[in-house]
Amino acid sequence: MSGKNASFLINPRAGENTAKLPDILAVLAAGGWKTEIGLKEYGGHIMEQAREATEQKKNLLIAYGGDGTLNQVVNGVMSAKGKRPIVGLIPGGTANVWAGEIGVPADPVKAALTLLNSDVRKVDVGCVFVRSIAFPGEDQPSGASLEKSRKKAAEESAKVRHHFLLMAGLGLDAAVMGNVSKPLKYQIGTAAVGLAAAQELPEQHPYPIEIQSGEAGDSLWKGEAIQVVLGNTRRYATAQRMTPEAYVDDGQIDVCVITAGNPLSTLQQVTSLLLRQKPDNTTAQYFKGSHLRIKVPATIALQVDGSAVKLKDYLSAADYKKLSKLDKEAQEQVFVTYQIDTLPQALPVAIPRAYDDELFEHGYHPEDKQEQITNAESAPSSGQKLKRGLFSRFTKEDDRSVETSSQKQTAVEETLASSEIKQEKISEKREEHQKELSRELPDVMESLSQHGRKVAVFAKAPNAAVSDTYVIAGAVQKSSGQSAPGAVVVNAKTTIFDHHGHYVNDLNAAMQELTEGAVVIVEGKRSKRNVVQAKRIVLP
Repeated sequence: MSGKNASFLINPRAGENTAKLPDILAVLAAGGWKTEIGLKEYGGHIMEQAREATEQKKNLLIAYGGDGTLNQVVNGVMSAKGKRPIVGLIPGGTANVWAGEIGVPADPVKAALTLLNSDVRKVDVGCVFVRSIAFPGEDQPSGASLEKSRKKAAEESAKVRHHFLLMAGLGLDAAVMGNVSKPLKYQIGTAAVGLAAAQELPEQHPYPIEIQSGEAGDSLWKGEAIQVVLGNTRRYATAQRMTPEAYVDDGQIDVCVITAGNPLSTLQQVTSLLLRQKPDNTTAQYFKGSHLRIKVPATIALQVDGSAVKLKDYLSAADYKKLSKLDKEAQEQVFVTYQIDTLPQALPVAIPRAYDDELFEHGYHPEDKQEQITNAESAPSSGQKLKRGLFSRFTKEDDRSVETSSQKQTAVEETLASSEIKQEKISEKREEHQKELSRELPDVMESLSQHGRKVAVFAKAPNAAVSDTYVIAGAVQKSSGQSAPGAVVVNAKTTIFDHHGHYVNDLNAAMQELTEGAVVIVEGKRSKRNVVQAKRIVLP
């Protein structure tokens, strides 16, 4: 994953997510990123900053916070004009569902290193908006003026859209998330969600729902439910897999409807969620679709990626005013039809190279792709094959072809011979360099011990954008003798010694053996971000 300019958008969570900021910025700088910082100051601020960063043509947008912060970044990117940047994540929230899905470490510094060792993958994004709202007696509009008025209101509602990367929900989960105290959540985490659930549960009851095919409006299912989950991914909250067959690149949204039932079926559902981490099939209905419509009462709450969405945001001023005048019982007779669309391959995201691709239906094989390109370039076209196949016995063209093949074979042999000679020369130079190092080794080691910087290693990772390059995060000693958060860049140009003073020529093996807590000595130029470009390094 390569680029130049990054925007680092932070939900500070009362200062909790700023403590490791110097460490993270050092890692990003070591990875070659010039990073601008944006702090959330009010609701919706992250989305505004993400939109601005996209329109400023930033290469990478990093969300530092929870799934709600990530959702704000996604919505900012999707609502902006121009090319969409890569979206990455450093988890700093309560549930951190996306981080758990793709294997991003919870520690922010290790997450930053993982970001450097990631590939760019394009994923689907869900989009939800209100298609229509039907008040009692207006399901079948009468009169041209009324129909025109309803159409205008629907068009106004459709202008407001919310995007989601993970999931959306209708019912209990949205009601709970809408009543969670954020200050309390920052203090006690998921326990705050549990308290809100305990308060909301007695107020919840089954509600009528109809699911339709978005393309034709055909009814797929109609009944009563207690919860609807729309999954672009699989995990729900911290563990449960409400949509266990979902893929993030299949162009479809998976729908799980937990149907209303008796106390026994409810107990079965809870047991299944706790033990099997997915709903019980006997009391759940599943659907898939690229375009869906879901019709529910106006009193049913909606959430996207764990953040509650107000129905007011979707409605025209006239419709919202009309709805507000009704009591709760009357509002339950008002039906809202949500449109849920899948935007396929719409968002480039950073996916760790160590990820097992569980969420991807289509695997990622850059080597295979390169091999296909190489083969396509070297292989003759179908026309050439046809011509040679038909006329090779009857024209002189085949003689020229054979001669050309022979010449090519000779050229290949000459190239290989030349390559072997070059390799021998490189080996000779390397041996001479090692001998020279051996002669100078006492002086080099003494210089390193006197002038080198000690670095207490916290973690390390390859930089996927640059071959044979690693970034080490840790506490880097300054000229004053004090240590501060920083990073070290080690690459093929770095001369590596072990603690005995022996020259080490295998960079990858040396980095693999480097463990957390080890202390290395480095020599090289140090930047303002406390990043050292290691010219020499002594391993423990």
